[in-house]
Amino acid sequence: MSIIHSISVRSGRLVKLTFESASFTRAARKTTGTARQARSRIVTLAGALSIVYAGMFGKLIYYGLVVDTTTSSIPPNPIMASRPDILDRNGELLATDIRTVSMFAEPSHMVDVDEAVEKLTQLFPELDRKALYQKLSDKRSQFTWLRRQLTPKQQSEVLALGLPAIGFRPEVKRFYPGGRTAAHILGYVDIDNKGMAGMEKYLDTQGLSDLESTGLAVRENLEPVRLSIDIRAQNVVHDVVTDAITTYKGKAAGAVILDVHTGEVLAMASAPDFDPNDPQATGSEGWLNRMSNGTFEMGSTFKTFSMALALDSGTVKLSDSFDATGPLHYGGFTIHDDHDVPRRWLTIPEIFRYSSNIGTARMMDLVGMDRQKDYLTRFGLLTKMQTELPEVKTPTQPKVWKKINSITISFGHGVATTPLQTAVAGAALVDGGELIEPTFLPRSVEEAAKTEQQIVKKSTSDTIRYLFKLNGEQGSGRTADVPGFHVGGKTGTANKVVNGHYSHTLSFNAYLAAFPIDAPKYVVLSFIDEPLTGQHGLTFATNTAAPMVHDIISRVAPILGVEPDFGQNLLASY
Repeated sequence: MSIIHSISVRSGRLVKLTFESASFTRAARKTTGTARQARSRIVTLAGALSIVYAGMFGKLIYYGLVVDTTTSSIPPNPIMASRPDILDRNGELLATDIRTVSMFAEPSHMVDVDEAVEKLTQLFPELDRKALYQKLSDKRSQFTWLRRQLTPKQQSEVLALGLPAIGFRPEVKRFYPGGRTAAHILGYVDIDNKGMAGMEKYLDTQGLSDLESTGLAVRENLEPVRLSIDIRAQNVVHDVVTDAITTYKGKAAGAVILDVHTGEVLAMASAPDFDPNDPQATGSEGWLNRMSNGTFEMGSTFKTFSMALALDSGTVKLSDSFDATGPLHYGGFTIHDDHDVPRRWLTIPEIFRYSSNIGTARMMDLVGMDRQKDYLTRFGLLTKMQTELPEVKTPTQPKVWKKINSITISFGHGVATTPLQTAVAGAALVDGGELIEPTFLPRSVEEAAKTEQQIVKKSTSDTIRYLFKLNGEQGSGRTADVPGFHVGGKTGTANKVVNGHYSHTLSFNAYLAAFPIDAPKYVVLSFIDEPLTGQHGLTFATNTAAPMVHDIISRVAPILGVEPDFGQNLLASY
């Protein structure tokens, strides 16, 4: 029994062990299944997350590619290209850059086009409603300019509208503190700050545009550009020129002051003009710089050059006389003198003082056409003038010179030159006969001496100064004289060509002057085009252009440091 019992017990333990073993196996299997399930879930989750992140990453790449592609039309925004300040000869500011912003839109992101159009046109009435709507409705467009160069106030007003897809880009705007004062000298820039005229355009041709294209035209890299202009004198000239149009009811007017020793332009104005801060506002009429880019028959001012070439060539002496008793006939043309010219033989000084067309014509007939043409070319009156200002017009002359051309050109009809180059030639004739090309940049006497050309003998220059002084004291230039400053010069009243014929009522009047005439420092030339009235109701140069010179010199002479000389007259008054 004990043996059997023992076996039974052992058998029971065996069964129990077997049962426990089976239970453990089932638990292990269950645990293994759970672990596999957990791993499966983790793998699934990881895979899902990988897919999500891959999608996000792909989307970012897509958006990146889309932005690169669709915004390629948006102007790049590097460091803003600047222009150098422009200063006058004394360091006064003439032009500078100011920071501004321009408004743009992203039509593809525009939410409510109608609302945007309504609000923007209320704020900016000048915007074209139809064009604006078309711009903002183009969902294919990623960028479009709406308005350039806003003021800070305008920018804040736009921001207050709360319009989506409206942005601002920083830009540079050119500002001219003097407005119209030196418009034709400075010129102006376009909306992208590129020089379009005047010295602004000249700066671009001197390498500024290359700096801009390479991104180097930043304010810190640019030195100010100093001009030869004296803004004090420029203000005077501009005032006189603009007032002359009103006073004499003229079509246009202009004037220039030249330093005869250096060729520097100290002041120059032409009217009508424009405001370089808004050059489009006055229209194209004011853009023409008549001083350098307009050509005119200069009338009797040309007798200055006829006298100079006749005397310098040795053909004529100052003591010579010519018959002015009656009109001259050349072919079908008749040369007359004004009614106040004496009908007799006139000496050379009298021909100049009385401005005799007949006497000048007889003198030039003796000189000869070839020599006349050669000298006028030497004076720079038949070729394009060289200077920094881009707006320079080439003079006009007959294609084939004939004797009648030579005669009429001697007293200022038949050749059209610019007023500025007339002043330049005049400066040479009163300053020792040395021609110096004009400049709008500072130039020393030593630098000028390297470029000057001797065009007539010094003795000829001395004679021209004498004739200028004579006319300033006794002739048509008396209305330009300023006590103490001794102004001499030559008037010119040229009849205008209307429908192919010279008008008897419309004229181009000029006065070429120098002061102080005994030792000239400056040349002043003025003109008034088609004046309808003048001093004492007359429209000659002595009644219009010469008084303009008087007004200019009386105001600028003290500014330029010219001391008045009253000589014996001052002592006699005490």
